[in-house]
Amino acid sequence: MTAVRPLAPAPSTSALPEHVRVAFGVREAVPRPVVWAGQRAWHCGDVLLRPVSDNVVAAWSATVLENLEVDGVRLARPVRSSDGRWVVGGWAASRHLSGTSEPRHDDVVAASLRLHAATSTVLRPRLLDDRDDLLSRSASAAFGESRLDLDPLTGGELFADLAAHRRPIRLTPQVVHGELFGAMLFDRAGVPAVLDLVPFWRPAEWAAAVVVVDAIAWGGADDALMDRWSELPEWPQALLRAVLHRLALHAQHPEATAASLGGLERVAGLVSTRL
Repeated sequence: MTAVRPLAPAPSTSALPEHVRVAFGVREAVPRPVVWAGQRAWHCGDVLLRPVSDNVVAAWSATVLENLEVDGVRLARPVRSSDGRWVVGGWAASRHLSGTSEPRHDDVVAASLRLHAATSTVLRPRLLDDRDDLLSRSASAAFGESRLDLDPLTGGELFADLAAHRRPIRLTPQVVHGELFGAMLFDRAGVPAVLDLVPFWRPAEWAAAVVVVDAIAWGGADDALMDRWSELPEWPQALLRAVLHRLALHAQHPEATAASLGGLERVAGLVSTRL
């Protein structure tokens, strides 16, 4: 499945404000509505324009990615506007990278580890201090830093059962991308590409474990994926915190149902046998 593809039906190009095209220097380019790794965007020449949900996070991500170098991973280099901004009216820009979304789950885990080796020296962003959204609350609960009132039918009961097996870990927190599953594209040579960063201050092993949990729960990955990365430090506890994170997120999501919990229930069973 091609990840960058015309939407059907294609949205009107009027959804892309002209002042944004002007600001990023692509006014004369014909905008093509596309989807890049699940995100709505507009392809304008060699530039990709996309709406962002958080201007502060998008600007921080662009600042990091501007000069970051990752062995074996392509990065969509951010593009500044004519006045030097990373975000204009809720829109960000980057260089367009080709690729397709493929079920290369081990490659995503490996790329995650390479990416986070590169971000290990990035300072903890202040924007995380006041962050309060579903993702941050779920991660905090998964690590036992906070308590949430979770719906028992959509993950809360299973969360409580698994949380009892949580043990102290000595993994080092750092800046990691916590939402890599489905967010990487691969070119014809199999080289992955990353568009932006979704920042967490968590261990790199946890971020890799989140990819594994997502891949098995939602991506059709084989159960053995979990064991192929068992040499990572404190892997069982990293997996536990990853599945707790997803269970907490699911239980808080307004569209969650008992039926949609099935994939995570299976992963939880696999993780529990490895604790």
